[in-house]
Amino acid sequence: MVAKDSVVLIHYTLTNTGGDVLDSSAEGEPMGYLHGHSNIISGLETQLEGKSAGDKLVANVKAADGYGERDDALVQDVPRSAFPAEPVPEAGMQFQAQGPDGAQLVTVTGVTDENVTVDGNHPLAGQDLSFDVEIVEVRAASEEELAHGHVHGAGGHDHG
Repeated sequence: MVAKDSVVLIHYTLTNTGGDVLDSSAEGEPMGYLHGHSNIISGLETQLEGKSAGDKLVANVKAADGYGERDDALVQDVPRSAFPAEPVPEAGMQFQAQGPDGAQLVTVTGVTDENVTVDGNHPLAGQDLSFDVEIVEVRAASEEELAHGHVHGAGGHDHG
């Protein structure tokens, strides 16, 4: 049963309120996460609690319990001179920027001769989401997984 400190492997299809598929594990390996360790968004993790291998569900997640509400303060104009000459910034590009809370992924949303507009919001911020989920496997986490705070091996990664 899915509970704190269990490794959970799921197949999922993520859609927005318009029904557009945003991501899916259907063509690949199931995604693994360590339950109760903030490895996935809270709104999905809460709805998986208590479920078992073989269970299927549709988890509807409000923006606040997913990637958060949009924060207009995270949209900023940065002087063009702060960017390297190559590659030339274009709308849609993503960069890592240093923010007050450490490294942050930003998306370029506009470019002029003087400024580059960047958005520090997660691309799915402000969106209600739907996850069509099948729980493939549930197992106890190893001591190493608990110490590292994430899944190793199938569905996770190796430190090889």
